[in-house]
Amino acid sequence: MSSEFNNRPRLRSLVLLGGLFCLALSVSTVLAEENIDAAPIVISQANSTRALTAVSMRQGLNSTTHVFQPGAKTRITVFITNIELLSDEGMTAFRADAEDGRHYRYPLQIVSLAPTAERKWVYALTLKLHSGMGDVGDVLLRVNWRGMASNRVRVAIGHEGDGLKDDEGAQPTPMPDRPPRIEQIDSVGLPFTGDRVRFMEQATFGPNATLENQLRRTSYSTWIFQQMEQKRDANNGLRFSTFPYPNLQLQPVAIPSTCDVICQRDNYSMYPLQNWFFREALYGEDQQLRRRAAWALHQIFVVSGRETVQPSRMLPYLQVLDRHAFGNYRDLLKDITLNPAMGNYLDMAISTRQSPNENYAREILQLFSIGLDMLNPDGTPMLDSQGNRIPTYDQATVNGFTKVFTGWSFCEDTAVCPNRTQGTPNFKDPMLLRAANHDQTAKQILSYPGAVSTIPAGQTGEQDFEAALDNIFYHPNVAPFISKLLIQQFVTSNPTSAYVKRVADVFNDQLGGGIDRGNLGRVIRAILLDPEARGNNKSDPDYGHLKEPVLFVTNVLRPFSPTANIGAPANCNGLSDGVINGVTIALDQDVFNPPSVFNYYSLDYTLPNTNLFAPEFAILTTGTALKRPNFIHQMFGPGTNGATGITIIQNQTITQNQIPCGTRVNLTRYLTLAQSDLTGTLLVDTLNRELMHGAMSPVVRNEILTAVQAVASNNPLRRTQTVIYLITTSSQYQVLR
Repeated sequence: MSSEFNNRPRLRSLVLLGGLFCLALSVSTVLAEENIDAAPIVISQANSTRALTAVSMRQGLNSTTHVFQPGAKTRITVFITNIELLSDEGMTAFRADAEDGRHYRYPLQIVSLAPTAERKWVYALTLKLHSGMGDVGDVLLRVNWRGMASNRVRVAIGHEGDGLKDDEGAQPTPMPDRPPRIEQIDSVGLPFTGDRVRFMEQATFGPNATLENQLRRTSYSTWIFQQMEQKRDANNGLRFSTFPYPNLQLQPVAIPSTCDVICQRDNYSMYPLQNWFFREALYGEDQQLRRRAAWALHQIFVVSGRETVQPSRMLPYLQVLDRHAFGNYRDLLKDITLNPAMGNYLDMAISTRQSPNENYAREILQLFSIGLDMLNPDGTPMLDSQGNRIPTYDQATVNGFTKVFTGWSFCEDTAVCPNRTQGTPNFKDPMLLRAANHDQTAKQILSYPGAVSTIPAGQTGEQDFEAALDNIFYHPNVAPFISKLLIQQFVTSNPTSAYVKRVADVFNDQLGGGIDRGNLGRVIRAILLDPEARGNNKSDPDYGHLKEPVLFVTNVLRPFSPTANIGAPANCNGLSDGVINGVTIALDQDVFNPPSVFNYYSLDYTLPNTNLFAPEFAILTTGTALKRPNFIHQMFGPGTNGATGITIIQNQTITQNQIPCGTRVNLTRYLTLAQSDLTGTLLVDTLNRELMHGAMSPVVRNEILTAVQAVASNNPLRRTQTVIYLITTSSQYQVLR
């Protein structure tokens, strides 16, 4: 999170849509492959929860408590312990906030962090008060580190008293005489430990027993390496998916009069690709991480089927993302720029020197590489001497890149275009330059230290193109901009700036001297193994992200061994056909059909009256919020033989010989648990571990257990359905933490 804060206080509970989604609480951190459950401790007086504070760090530990004057100029120094910092970890790894008696929660800017001279294991943390915080009396102050929340201590602002009561169970945390002992727990052999489930949620489309068993016997690093290694098909060719890509032929631009409803569905909609995608998400075990990475890249380098229309035109675009998911960003940038679907979507395919179109020039800068504002290496905005953000480019720069991208269009040269089809644009081969349509004048491009900011006149279009992509690739914004977007997709919408910088350093290949700059495989590995990502649970209320509809649906299905529906045709081979997109459409995420180049939801969306990024909440409305539990009821509602769920199909006309395989879930193992323990405790606790990585709060657990015990013990199916419904519709499950 940036050290900048807006002027608006934010509500601690962030009650959204009538309280349906509150950001849930929990605690823990893990370094690499080990669990380290340790939260920072803010030091209080010996006999109360009032913070031990200082007006300045110079006072050291000879400090006492103070009443602080309101105002943004006021600094407060508190003391924290129970932390072990990385060699380059400092104040940017921490966040702090304070809650007043009205339940407003104010972010506090961190000014400095340093170990105290008297006790090296105690750190002095200096904070600046929020400008919106007046004479509010006692506030409860908390410090967050790597997604871990500290205890909350009392601090007096303006006067003492009139604030909140202490948190339940709060105890004094006086100055320690010796360093704290931070426990490391080796949990490799335990089934469904919290961090392992969280890792599966982040790196795949959801936990399941097969993957959990594999991870229990190996390390995360080894699994990531296995996922990233090149896979071969039966003909020893490279493959980037578990199931074959749909065999799709380019179709005429105008739908033929002979093309019926099924023909239109299969050739003029994203239906075949959506089915393939969900089969991959449900069953593609050796490509789970690649699929998650490609799905994340699709939400950055957006192309929409709403304009592309034909799935045969969209498939080569998806294959570019698959091929480069663990490759080099510069190569991805080149291939995605020359992809015909992208050229069609953002108008580069029709941009000529006679009629230039600046659409792609704008989006490659704003969305695909550097963003609108100059960034520090940790992703925070760079400010000028007046405290204003600094634009990354101006209209002259856009004009320059617009000239670069003129003259490229669909590849129709029969000598170099093997996929050219008479009568339809070639969306399969990369776009080709038509030299006569390319602007050969001088071009202004990005200016930054070490950059050549002008492309000279008279070069070939290919030379201009390569120079422009190099100019973008080496811009200092690319590493923090792309790294933060990927962190938000995999782990948390509000990473600390320290987390962003660690990942950006990997993108820049700081240790290797920049030779391997832009290696996305290393970037993704760094994101998933970072200490801010790992841990059994997290307690920082700003940590995590709402599961977008696709992840919500697949996270719900994968743990329960989804299969084809009972009575499905024999050619289904017992597997779901992936016809699930009808569910995510209802939740406002139509796969491969985002509404605009800004994705299914704006990646910079913030919760109202806060400075918290919460992209997925942009499509959480009263309607879609209610349709989430409707989906759970659809899959886990009344059924027979412990296998429930109904066929999920899109709204299409289906003939008898086109009966879909459908999707069902298998509850057999959980029925056994329900039968073996009539109290319901074993069932609730098992599903808590396997679905919620043990993060269910005691209050929620008691409520669910009470509901289960209200169901007759001789009805294990209904008990199982009840537990699953209550867990998966809870905010603590739907917010991935």
